[in-house]
Amino acid sequence: MALLHCPVDDATLAVVDIQPSFMQGIHEMGRVVRRAGFLIDCAHLLGVPVVSTEQYPSRMGGMDPMIGERLKERPFSKMAFSCCGSSGFKEAIEATGRRAVVLIGIETHICVTLTALDLLEAGYRVFVCPDAVSARSVEMHKLGMERMRDSGAIASHTETLVYEWMGSAENPRFRDVLALVKNAAS
Repeated sequence: MALLHCPVDDATLAVVDIQPSFMQGIHEMGRVVRRAGFLIDCAHLLGVPVVSTEQYPSRMGGMDPMIGERLKERPFSKMAFSCCGSSGFKEAIEATGRRAVVLIGIETHICVTLTALDLLEAGYRVFVCPDAVSARSVEMHKLGMERMRDSGAIASHTETLVYEWMGSAENPRFRDVLALVKNAAS
């Protein structure tokens, strides 16, 4: 299997710090929340494990309600900027036995990038969805995406990734996912 693909049976979705306290200044935050929600819903339909984090939640608050209501497992609390600084996150990723991690959340150039670098160093294939990550400015987002790509992470639109996970229109969940695709477009 080519290392450029993210097969559904080898993928884990990581949702990084989508907390209202960080969201006020984030460029196109509404888009990030919509696309993140779409990908979480599709991951659940297709059997992709979802792991999430909250940065310093006792001070910064918890997950955005639109995202939090979609999560089946409680987010891992972290103080480190990389999600890999949370032992619970690392253990949850390892426990899946999967080797591809898809990153979404905020901020592109800090927590998402540092998580991507740590996962790459640990031997994971890392995919980042530019439509479901952002930062306080377009430039910060762009620089974060460039650093991750230059380091070996692969950028993929959320919808592309979902169709890759399904493989074909013969997938038994195709109609369910298609309904989510159509709903996310509106």
